[in-house]
Amino acid sequence: MANFETYLDEHVFSPAKIAEALRTTKSEISETLGLAGDALTRRQRIEAPKTQSRLREMLEILNRVEPHAGSILAAYAWFRSAPLPGFGGQTPDGLVRAGRARDVHRYLDQVMAGGFA
Repeated sequence: MANFETYLDEHVFSPAKIAEALRTTKSEISETLGLAGDALTRRQRIEAPKTQSRLREMLEILNRVEPHAGSILAAYAWFRSAPLPGFGGQTPDGLVRAGRARDVHRYLDQVMAGGFA
């Protein structure tokens, strides 16, 4: 995955750059992260702390998973669809939407340390 600066535009995460890298739309990313429909289209909403936080959380998780998944696209597919053991079948994107990105990081810490999740 590219360094975070690749996804910045005037010091904020650019939904357009992220969508391009993930070969998807801003609308899909917005839905994946549980953001309002205009959160990734209106400049004021893009710059909002909640929007920027969710984009950063997703990118941090994708960055950790990409080397194991094989590509950023595979990491994004995992993020959107892999039910995580111990979290009632919730997916990483569902946990991020619920404000539980730290739980995803803890899960990844455990798995990458060779443990079972």
